[in-house]
Amino acid sequence: MEASQPTKVTDWITFLGDKARRGGQGPCAVREPARVRWQLRVARSIRSAPVLRKNTLYVTSLAGTLHAIDATAGRPKWVFQAADKIHSTPAVSGDLVLFGCDDGKLYAVNCDSGKKVWEIATAAEVWTSPAIRNGIAYFGSADQRMYAVKAATGAAVWKVQLGGRIYSTAYVGEKQLYVGCGDGSVYSLDLSSGRVLWSISTGNGIDSSPALEADKVLIGSEDFYLYALDATTGAVHWKYETGLGILSSPAVGDGIAVIGSKDGYLYALDIATGRLRWRARAGEIVTAPPVFGQDAVCIQAGGLSAFDAGTGKMLWRAGLGGAVQSVPVLTGGVIYIVSLDGEVYALE
Repeated sequence: MEASQPTKVTDWITFLGDKARRGGQGPCAVREPARVRWQLRVARSIRSAPVLRKNTLYVTSLAGTLHAIDATAGRPKWVFQAADKIHSTPAVSGDLVLFGCDDGKLYAVNCDSGKKVWEIATAAEVWTSPAIRNGIAYFGSADQRMYAVKAATGAAVWKVQLGGRIYSTAYVGEKQLYVGCGDGSVYSLDLSSGRVLWSISTGNGIDSSPALEADKVLIGSEDFYLYALDATTGAVHWKYETGLGILSSPAVGDGIAVIGSKDGYLYALDIATGRLRWRARAGEIVTAPPVFGQDAVCIQAGGLSAFDAGTGKMLWRAGLGGAVQSVPVLTGGVIYIVSLDGEVYALE
């Protein structure tokens, strides 16, 4: 099994940057917000998660816009207009922000100016986020292909056909990547060539984005199960059945994997054994990934909630942010969230 290597500042190796789903932020305290610092409406609808770089918040919308917002004051800095709706959560690498679009393209935009640096076309919508490692961006498309391109220029490195539409964001390890697919399979691909190293079938389609911890690939399936697969061979170490299908992606920390299910619960499972540590009601339905703070897990599901990472006890709940598929940005002092109806909030 490959050793875990430190990632570079320009690396963004999975959905929201890392297996804790922190969006490039360090671990921080999760205090209950007392007030709204600022609120900004950017579009009629948002179906993605915000990301923070330095003091700028980047948000995509179904209006086909990428917004750069001053995180302190909530003032718009610039807006980039793409050709179609955007479901993709942005990824940040160096001075570029990358995202997919329903027009079938992956875009790279300069973080500071909002000017397009490059674009690359696929044959169907791109809802996934690019995952970036060692200067290469890897992303899947609904055209059933995985793509590898140079992050600085968009130049093609390889593309490979899989067995179904891809709405899962890849996890990029040192030598191989892992991704779920609409055909119900989890695939491992060689980073340098795109060659399929192994694949394993689950009982239904997969939109969940995997996480890698030690020698295990953790991923949810619409067949109700969270899987822990051997990273080298794909063999099933264990699987755990929830009450309904899983669209959520696992967040990993402190030896546990936490994932939401459409049954409305968060599940925390021991990564080594698959044993249930705790289960907590989070909403009517949970499709978003949780995010780890210090000793706490946050989830946005019909509101924003925080749970004790060790016990699953609810610490607090805020009624804002009724987004189905979004993830808060935790900074210690301020929590940034977006809502389904196009609002962006800074809570403190």
